[in-house]
Amino acid sequence: MSPHHHPRAEIVVDLAAIRHNVRTLRALVTAEHPTEHPTEHPAGRPVQMMTVVKADGYGHGMASVARAAREAGADWLGVATLDEAQTLRESGDTGPVLCWLSVPGEDYDEAIATDVDVTAYSVEELDEIAAASEQVGYPARVQLKVDTGLSRGGAGAADWPAVVARARRGEVEGHWRVTGIWSHLSSSDVPDDPANANQEKLFEEALALAAEAGLRPEVRHLANSAAAILRPSARYDLVRCGIASYGLDPAPGHTPDLGLVPAMTARATLAMVRTVEAGSSVSYGHTWTATAPTTLGLVPVGYADGLPRSAGNRAEVAIAGRRCPVRGVICMDQLVVDLHGDTPPPGSTVLLFGPGHDGEPTAQDWAVAADTIVYEIVTRIGGRMTRTVIDSERPEETR
Repeated sequence: MSPHHHPRAEIVVDLAAIRHNVRTLRALVTAEHPTEHPTEHPAGRPVQMMTVVKADGYGHGMASVARAAREAGADWLGVATLDEAQTLRESGDTGPVLCWLSVPGEDYDEAIATDVDVTAYSVEELDEIAAASEQVGYPARVQLKVDTGLSRGGAGAADWPAVVARARRGEVEGHWRVTGIWSHLSSSDVPDDPANANQEKLFEEALALAAEAGLRPEVRHLANSAAAILRPSARYDLVRCGIASYGLDPAPGHTPDLGLVPAMTARATLAMVRTVEAGSSVSYGHTWTATAPTTLGLVPVGYADGLPRSAGNRAEVAIAGRRCPVRGVICMDQLVVDLHGDTPPPGSTVLLFGPGHDGEPTAQDWAVAADTIVYEIVTRIGGRMTRTVIDSERPEETR
């Protein structure tokens, strides 16, 4: 490789930003005490922090993000699938991990053997976990999820009494320890939505039924990133911070400035510069036409690399410190930008998005341009792009 070679397109993830964000969020939730619910869980410790690293760490790289989060004090890691949990274990993580998504016939053996907390929504799932526990010869760590209004995963109100009864029976029989009870909010990014208070009320009712059944979980948790920041009453014993851990705003327009730092920068190498005459149209469907002679730049990334096609004619990039609008439809492998008459040399760096500290577009800007949420921008980007993991606090660890 030439010593001057730069990747065609690259995602750069700064682990120092991850650590900073986890520390910041942890300090927030342990310093502010809710009035409606106790901040101390049964073991007497303060509110715990879970960093959610599912979906390959929201596109940032699960294993490296997990290590940085643990270094910053994350008590728990959260993943969706059993495969993700085992990837964490294989990467060397030995701390508490919660997994919450399974299907009938799932193989729980490795999760049980490696002390991964698995989530059950139903009596049938508990029966499968009991069978796996007998197979492994080791008690499982089980958390129960109750649906309080998202109408997605979790036991509904009608099924909850049977679930907690089966869970308690499994504890008595030695199949598992019920380590947690939890739910998920539907509208925490809209603080005034009455659904939030209603879900807290239903969660309290579910906890009361579980206590009547004899369950004494180690942690009760309801809050995701937005609720962890905006609803102290929803923090209970543990908060699950996903998108905020990556420095991205979980509730645009509502979140106070906590000093979170976006950890991901996406950049590419300018492939070509050309000038077109007035009347020339750009890209498929000719959705943009030059009204005057225009200098255009060709950027070799597209929707196959995770950029949203719908952001054509709306998104911007930055080249040499200047924002350049995307012109025309974003293609599979490339997009075209307006250089405002400038002629940067091919090979120049194109910042697709970054922290925004130098005026470059952010992932949130791309989300607005694509009429979506920032979660989708960072979790989808990648494709053929190189991922470089840096640590601005430890430059020698860049890889």
